[in-house]
Amino acid sequence: MSNKEEVLRKPEWLKIKLNTNENYTGLKKMMREQSLHTVCEEARCPNIHECWAVRRTATFMILGDTCTRACRFCAVKTGLPTELDLKEPERVADSVVTMNLKHVVVTAVARDDLKDGGAAVFAETVRAIRRKNPFTSIEVLPSDMGGKIENLQTLMDAKPDILNHNIETVKRLTPRIRARATYERSLEFLRRAKEMQPSVPTKSSIMIGLGETKEEIIEAMDDLRENNVEILTIGQYLQPSKKHLKVVKYYHPDEFNELKEIALEKGFSHCEAGPLVRSSYHADEQVNEAAKHKQMLGDDKEAKEA
Repeated sequence: MSNKEEVLRKPEWLKIKLNTNENYTGLKKMMREQSLHTVCEEARCPNIHECWAVRRTATFMILGDTCTRACRFCAVKTGLPTELDLKEPERVADSVVTMNLKHVVVTAVARDDLKDGGAAVFAETVRAIRRKNPFTSIEVLPSDMGGKIENLQTLMDAKPDILNHNIETVKRLTPRIRARATYERSLEFLRRAKEMQPSVPTKSSIMIGLGETKEEIIEAMDDLRENNVEILTIGQYLQPSKKHLKVVKYYHPDEFNELKEIALEKGFSHCEAGPLVRSSYHADEQVNEAAKHKQMLGDDKEAKEA
């Protein structure tokens, strides 16, 4: 094995300065006291210190901390999940109150062991947050819930402010990288969500650095736009451990800027692209941009009809 195959040095732009202050430690303490999980910790997000210590935002991970899938890029532990915690939605909502969040992201492990894929608990979490935090915008980031449309309907009936579902990678690499999920099913999931609630913006994410080509990234953008996805995030894949897939390429910030420009030219209302960008990165800004874009489209329609 060559040295290049053994290790790919992490470039300077991926080295971050940790900012651990009382906000960070206080939030971490509260999460443990409430027996809550965050994808920030479980997925080893590189932005955890910025979000917790500076922006004071977090992405809650419901339905436990054990995923039924074993995707080759993800650090969340896999195995047989424990029973459902039906009090979890209220605890999440109470924590949102304590944190005084203006925008909250709710994601979950995949629960293929459940008939509804966890949709009922997801929906109740949205409703609980809305009851106790009427001015907090809510983004949900579910798995494909087995591809069952009735499960998606249960979630969309709760009317989140943004529906986020990640295709994760380009079409060619999907079978190697994602467990049980398919590229086509994820696109259908996003399209159906928009059909169920046309006023709810849809969003997806791609991680790059796994061997995809620029042409394949652009093809993925086109596929998302064809299925009415409005918001896109693009970030650098980072290998969580030695047992996970290796990084094939570290993209330069200039390459991310170029991809962002291409995405916006293709009609995405908002695109976050950068080495440390993750699906929930600056999610509070994205919901505002989506609202502005929706207002602009409405104004244009009224002007044409006048």
